[in-house]
Amino acid sequence: MIRNAALGSAATLITGALTAGLLLAPSASAAPSGRDNGAAEAVGVTIAAARAARAGIEWKDCPADWGLEKPIQCGWVKVPLDYTKPFGRTIDLAVDRIASTGTEGERQGALLYNPGGPGGSGMRFPRRVVTKSPLWVNASRAYDFVGFDPRGVGHSAPISCIDPQEYVKAPKADPVPSGEADKRAQRKPAAAYADGCEERSGEMLPHMTTPNTARDLDVIRAALGEKKLNYLGVSYGTYLGGVYATLFPAHVRRMIVDSVVDPDQDNIWYQANLNQDIAFQTRWQDWQDWVAKNDGVFHIGSTRAEVEAKYQELRATAKAAPIGGVVGPAELVGFFQGAPYYDSSWVPVARTWAAYLAGDTRALVDAIAPDLSDTRGNATAENGNAVYTAVECADAKWPTSWARWDRDNTALHQKYPFLTWSNAWMNLPCATWRSKQGDPVEVRGGRGLPPVLIVQSERDAATPYAGAVSLHRRLPGSRLITERNAGSHGVTGLLNPCVNTRVDAYLLTGEVDARNVTCEPHATPVPPAPATAKSLAEAPAAGFPTPEELPAFR
Repeated sequence: MIRNAALGSAATLITGALTAGLLLAPSASAAPSGRDNGAAEAVGVTIAAARAARAGIEWKDCPADWGLEKPIQCGWVKVPLDYTKPFGRTIDLAVDRIASTGTEGERQGALLYNPGGPGGSGMRFPRRVVTKSPLWVNASRAYDFVGFDPRGVGHSAPISCIDPQEYVKAPKADPVPSGEADKRAQRKPAAAYADGCEERSGEMLPHMTTPNTARDLDVIRAALGEKKLNYLGVSYGTYLGGVYATLFPAHVRRMIVDSVVDPDQDNIWYQANLNQDIAFQTRWQDWQDWVAKNDGVFHIGSTRAEVEAKYQELRATAKAAPIGGVVGPAELVGFFQGAPYYDSSWVPVARTWAAYLAGDTRALVDAIAPDLSDTRGNATAENGNAVYTAVECADAKWPTSWARWDRDNTALHQKYPFLTWSNAWMNLPCATWRSKQGDPVEVRGGRGLPPVLIVQSERDAATPYAGAVSLHRRLPGSRLITERNAGSHGVTGLLNPCVNTRVDAYLLTGEVDARNVTCEPHATPVPPAPATAKSLAEAPAAGFPTPEELPAFR
């Protein structure tokens, strides 16, 4: 997902080790099949996994300030910073778990989760059991739910590129340039951000790659005492899953990937972001059509054209004088992009906008403006953006020619203006990245890989549908579930029995359909009853999903 433009488990100790034959013999499948062979890393991860299996994880109550209530437990797994030097510097990865709720006979092991990013934390995954999330009741009887902070994220040797308070300050410059002077002005902070990453986190940067995170995942598997991995990855987590399936095909037991990044080597990552710009425009228009259909509630416009005109009017107002002194065009993009991302944001975004149009400026400002007193939240936001940038810049070689960036984004903006320039400036630090940039892994299924379940909505903005088709083609035996004529990001977290029953069946039995499946869409969001301007203003932001409910591919 694109980073917000406005802001820029059992209860007993596991000590069992896996068999020496499984962990100590380097496997050719553990080497990347991309443009680098990764042989040294393959040996390093075998050594690290064997070491982790012997050590296990010392589970304890989570620190009070982590926000993870009992009976969730937390622990640490030690991994090499550099897998070519398994006896060199190590970093500690934070992990947590909650025990399966079923009988011992029902238990099938641990289910690990990655919500995306790159830069997202999976530590709140066990809370789906604590909060009794109905979609996960059956799976939680069979599996310990295990979350983790990937390297560089949260509690796992966190990286940083800029002072967090500076990172969240608003208003930012209008992302849509009026001319060459605006473009030159935007290039400066992008280059400064790349420099800041090197200065604040330089030792970590060469090792902030998706293949290394996949190796970390295998070490966590070993530390849990699991011979094979059960994994749920959403958004960027699908790419992590695809890389893991390539490096360790025989270590996979069950794997679900939801809202898929196209793993084609030529798509990682410059082209992926250009493709997002197109898909976001489509889903932005879907939302505008819905707002227009419900004009009796929101009073914004009765056609897509009228809604777009109102948006451009709002944007021009914010450009002339930032609303509340802090909400300019960049902040508006960061707020409104929630609607193309998630159907759960359709109502609250429209309601906040309607309240503003009804005269409540504070509704919009409160929903968008940064809170400079929230230093912990701001640090988390800055850390997430730093990891996003570090991973994408390290995974692949990016164009260094500004002429190419300018040409590609200028052309795209003509037809797909909603997000194009905002996305470009966010990723531009990769053009001047000072640390090593690698070559993407050639994602493909290897010997021993079981069927992988792929779930995708047809009109997803952050991870366009072609990515799911591409991954399905690369993983023989995989099955693709398509949610037709839907576009919310993160399908497995939505109520759609056609999807939910198949996810449950796969996790509980390993069964997949004989062929790919197409499901009808989940229910379209229902707006509130026609309301007065006063009632719209009184509750403008109610209904926003909580952070742990949202996957992320920035």
